[in-house]
Amino acid sequence: MKNQQRGICYLVLSYVVFYSDGGIFNNMKKNVNRITVFCLFILFSACSGNNSTTATYEFSNIRRGTIERTVSSSGTINPIATVRVLPQMSGKVEEVFVDYNDSVTRGTILARLNTDMLRLTRDRQQASVQSSRANYELQLMNYRTQEALAQRNLISDYELRQSKTALDNSAANLATAEADLRTTETEINQYAYITSPITGIVLDRNVNVGDTVVGGSNSNSATMFTIAENLREMQIEASVGELDVSSIHKGQDVRFTLESLPGRRFSGVVENVRMVPVVSGGMVSYTVLISVENRDGSLMPGMTCAVDFIVERSENILLVANAALRYTPTSLSADQISEMVFSASLANMSDEQRQAAVIARTQASQGQSRNQNSSNQSGGIASLMSMGGGARMMMPSGNSGSSRQASTGQARNEPVMRNLWYINGDGKLDVMQVLTGISDGSFTEVYLSADSDSMQVILRERI
Repeated sequence: MKNQQRGICYLVLSYVVFYSDGGIFNNMKKNVNRITVFCLFILFSACSGNNSTTATYEFSNIRRGTIERTVSSSGTINPIATVRVLPQMSGKVEEVFVDYNDSVTRGTILARLNTDMLRLTRDRQQASVQSSRANYELQLMNYRTQEALAQRNLISDYELRQSKTALDNSAANLATAEADLRTTETEINQYAYITSPITGIVLDRNVNVGDTVVGGSNSNSATMFTIAENLREMQIEASVGELDVSSIHKGQDVRFTLESLPGRRFSGVVENVRMVPVVSGGMVSYTVLISVENRDGSLMPGMTCAVDFIVERSENILLVANAALRYTPTSLSADQISEMVFSASLANMSDEQRQAAVIARTQASQGQSRNQNSSNQSGGIASLMSMGGGARMMMPSGNSGSSRQASTGQARNEPVMRNLWYINGDGKLDVMQVLTGISDGSFTEVYLSADSDSMQVILRERI
């Protein structure tokens, strides 16, 4: 703005001089030239006065409030446990008794397979059992007769052994026939009825009446039903990047929202952090399981949600806009800013530390190396630390009464000294140094005295 005003002044001066030298006013009296000079003097005075015009600012108030440091992610809502129901035998579906979203208990019959061929097989096996039993009884009678004859030495040992072998074979055949009959009866009375292994809700049904299914022992077997154990308690599978996963731990509070339910906020708790890394597109992430309650049934499997892991939370503390902490005056030179910041840093020191800081800065300005000069110009504090003075930045008690909650086992961020610019009581630009705490990206916690509440600080300059 100042350069534009100066350019306008030069333009007007060139215009007047040009026409003055061009002879347009040659026929006028000499006092016209004097008036021209006088006007030019006033014009330059006005331009010079504009250079000292003070800038206008936008202000923001330091206020009390609550702030959280969070880790954001996204996830999918799923039931805690789901069971896939597969058929135990092959056959044609005769009846289906349940549908989607039906509630079932353990042992509830879901479907029934056709057993006509099994019943015929059972009849044949029953006949085989009877035949095997009759043969066994005959061989048993023959063996007992042979055994009596052997005791009288009327037959040889070989003939007795042959009789015993025939009896054993008959017994084995009878046992095999009885086992086959029991298998068929089990298929008819149990496996032909597809039952629910758990109490829950039917999420998916993949069969209809007339379909042919393959037994569960076969690799071609397909899932008939999918049952969720309990939809009143669900879990979120969230993906957290490797840079943020160190801030996540079991038992940590979580807040999440869903696009399908705008305006509502839900809460949960971290249940587990899986150690298996997931690599996608060169990015490493980890799966975090979050347990949530679904008492009203508004959460449905497969919903996507935006998740915020609450790493740290502070209540009833002083907050300032982040833009105010980033502001640097454009109307001051770098040396002026450095001098004002150094003066502001003295307010956080004891008398001995102030004296040491002033001496260090004086020595730096008198001829120390450029690197030392650069480090001292940042405020004089770093030089004190190197001298062993250890200027301690004490946190003011202005945040007393505030409530602070940090994640268990997580280290709290160390406070950092930052600059806040404001207009002092004399109407002049001034700066103060403050310790900052956690930030949510828009506001930052600051440690100030209690009377700093509602204090105005400069946010930015108006154009």
